[in-house]
Amino acid sequence: MTSDTTRLAEPRVRSAPDRLPISALLALATAVFITSLTETLPAGVLPAMSADLGVSESAAGQTVTVYALGTALTAIPLTAATAAWRRKQLLLTSMATFAVANTVTAVSASYPLTMAARFLAGVAAGVAWALLAGYARRMAPPHLQGKAIAIAMAGIPVALSLGVPAGTFIGKAFSWQIAFWTMTVLTVLLLGWILAVVPDYPGRREAGKARMLSALSVPGVLPVLVVTLVFVLAHTILYTYVATFLDHIGMGRSTDLVLLVFGGASLLSIWIVGALINRRLRTLTVVSTLLVGAAGALLAVWADSPPLVYAAVTLWGLGWGGVPTLLQTAAGDAGGESAADAAQAMLVTLWNLAMAGGGVVGGVLLGALGTASFPWSVLLLMVPVLLVVLAARVHGFPAKRTT
Repeated sequence: MTSDTTRLAEPRVRSAPDRLPISALLALATAVFITSLTETLPAGVLPAMSADLGVSESAAGQTVTVYALGTALTAIPLTAATAAWRRKQLLLTSMATFAVANTVTAVSASYPLTMAARFLAGVAAGVAWALLAGYARRMAPPHLQGKAIAIAMAGIPVALSLGVPAGTFIGKAFSWQIAFWTMTVLTVLLLGWILAVVPDYPGRREAGKARMLSALSVPGVLPVLVVTLVFVLAHTILYTYVATFLDHIGMGRSTDLVLLVFGGASLLSIWIVGALINRRLRTLTVVSTLLVGAAGALLAVWADSPPLVYAAVTLWGLGWGGVPTLLQTAAGDAGGESAADAAQAMLVTLWNLAMAGGGVVGGVLLGALGTASFPWSVLLLMVPVLLVVLAARVHGFPAKRTT
């Protein structure tokens, strides 16, 4: 997720001060796409990846966990350490690191080396996610900053709707290594795009870890962070092992199609959220929670029916797709002028701790209870999410936004 959102007056694209710099924002969206797809790509190629690395599918699933740990452990310290860096230099450095990490993953036949490369990719993601939303905001005039962030964050559902299914298809048609090589090629092309069109901005020397941690005392920030942790944990438990789950219910050959349906629904979700978030953030968050809970219930009870599996995956995508935008906006609103940056940085860290926790918990559940436990865990975890959202009516998820 993102931080480094700034409310300070910033220079914007001089040639079109009342327009969005679409090409530059699409470059940021592509960076979001690459970071999102790098994180989740193993979910679509898990069986083949585990076989080639000589480990169990549960162990291969930890490639998602270690990526998330790299982000969670380094997002706050690296954001503080690089606060004074020029923004374009920092973005280029983080994306170049992705190219290196994905290349090592593609050529590695060693599980420890693959895990090290995945951790490095997670570190790069910690830097990138702490940068991207604020970068998009600084490119736009004030009345278009929300749209600018929405365009940049569109890389998430595109990664889910097109990237993961495409990566799964490439993995099946050629090899999972070719899928990671493809990521390297895309990243190298993106580096040229960033150099050509993305404007540069100065860093901010006053940022620091102490200021970030102080955000916890701001009313509304803690409920948003709790919802982030639990919601992402629930999603990740199922998503990391979705290929394994589908194999178990006899739909393994349809993994790429299932992920395409999920991603398409996610894309629709982010469009709906983008259109309504200024007026209906609380309602959208409640509906998203209910939709993901309903998807868990369907998969828990009727996983033997392919049509109902597709229905459940559609609900899952509709509920999940807009969640990054909803939680990021809620964190920024709760933090206000004084703590928006800090709240966003905390959200990045907890988001990725939940991603790491999802891989670990999912692996434990797989070994102890089997794949049938995944949708039940989603359903159970959505209960506290719903309760916290409903309780945070004044601060966190207010009935009426003030920004």
